[in-house]
Amino acid sequence: MKQIHTYDELQTFLQKNEKALIYVMTTGCTVCHADYPKVRDIVANTHIPSIYLLADKIPEAAGQLSLFSSPVVILFNHEKEYHRQARILDFDMLKLRISQLLQEY
Repeated sequence: MKQIHTYDELQTFLQKNEKALIYVMTTGCTVCHADYPKVRDIVANTHIPSIYLLADKIPEAAGQLSLFSSPVVILFNHEKEYHRQARILDFDMLKLRISQLLQEY
């Protein structure tokens, strides 16, 4: 997973990828940093295009995506939000939703 540093990078990523996953964390969030390797492994196994960002470093992204807590995982389909999980991530549900998203045409 590649880290992005600007809101423009986020918009470009979503425009270039029909289906995508964004993982959002904050600098001081220990849960975010503990969950990141699990999400990264899921992404590696499913091959969905993905990025991560630090919400406290890109406040515009936090505002535009309505990010009020962390960690957050958002799945996108054609630049529209498909699925969101925040704070307590259900990794089995995330795998299921990614699978469903990738099967859609």
